[in-house]
Amino acid sequence: MELTGKVAVVTGGARGIGEAMCRRFAAEGAAVVVADVDRRALEVASELPSAHAVLADVAVESDVRRAVHEALRVYGRIDLFCSNAGIFTAGGEEVSDGDWERIWHINVLSHVYAARAVVPAMLAAGGGYLLQTASAAGLLTQIGSAPYSVTKHAAVAFAEWLAITHGDQGLKVSCLCPQGVRTRMLDAAEGPARSFVAATAIDAARVAEAVVEGLRAERFLILPHPEVAEYFRRKADDYDRWLRGMRRLQRDSLR
Repeated sequence: MELTGKVAVVTGGARGIGEAMCRRFAAEGAAVVVADVDRRALEVASELPSAHAVLADVAVESDVRRAVHEALRVYGRIDLFCSNAGIFTAGGEEVSDGDWERIWHINVLSHVYAARAVVPAMLAAGGGYLLQTASAAGLLTQIGSAPYSVTKHAAVAFAEWLAITHGDQGLKVSCLCPQGVRTRMLDAAEGPARSFVAATAIDAARVAEAVVEGLRAERFLILPHPEVAEYFRRKADDYDRWLRGMRRLQRDSLR
């Protein structure tokens, strides 16, 4: 997909990777709908040549639908929907049900809500594009966070399912899987979860550049950290060896 003249909706567009994508898409000549629960979305949209802000909580399906309706009202169509908003929760099986439910709604169900809202119209029009922001944690794992690892695996799985189920009908799907990115989410992480990814963290602008390149090539996996592909291959080649290696990394991160 070439972005010039396209209309893109980006959830979580007020900060971090989402903001970087909004700015990069606008630089490519796209109209952008900046959707976020954070009112900074209004500021970001005001700084772009053709943009509209929508205050929306992606954990609420009616808010996702409202963002879609606003994009259609303002621009008449949606060419690209970027389901990007996400949160991080540290911990393991002891994490409370409430925190599990919150991260599940934001990191997984928000992608489902977006697909419900846009896929039927995209298919009726002959095609469209979904970009799902997951994480390298969705291909590998996340030391120090079961909720993040589990929900990002689910996000990758849903993106795969959409690509398989609707690919022959014209729907294109890409799944963004970076490792560490210098955002507020990384700044807020502590302990093993932070030390595991901080050393390889990159700027959000680099992620946005990788997204533009990945969309242009229409690749399913967009990997701003190319080494993730090799880690993924090693995992598939010898799962037990990979698990032993991850346990070693976890021990090292606790020192």
